[in-house]
Amino acid sequence: MENSKKVVPIWEKVTLTLEEAAAYSNVGVNRLREMTNDPRCKYVIWCGNKRLIKRKLFTEYLEKMYSI
Repeated sequence: MENSKKVVPIWEKVTLTLEEAAAYSNVGVNRLREMTNDPRCKYVIWCGNKRLIKRKLFTEYLEKMYSI
C-alpha cells in the first residue's frame, strides 16, 4: 500500500513549521524561534507548544524589514 499522504508545496501552505519557514525565508531556525517568542509577534500561531508561522503575514513582514 502506497503512502497516500499528499505533499503540499511550501508556497501553498497557510502555516509553516519553523523548519519550513527557515527553508522558505533563508532565516535560521534559532532566529525564527527568537522572533516568534515575542508576545507581539503577529505572524505566529501557537497550537499547544507547537508554533506555526503564518506564511502570508511572515512574507509581508520580511518585505518591509531592512534587517532582522
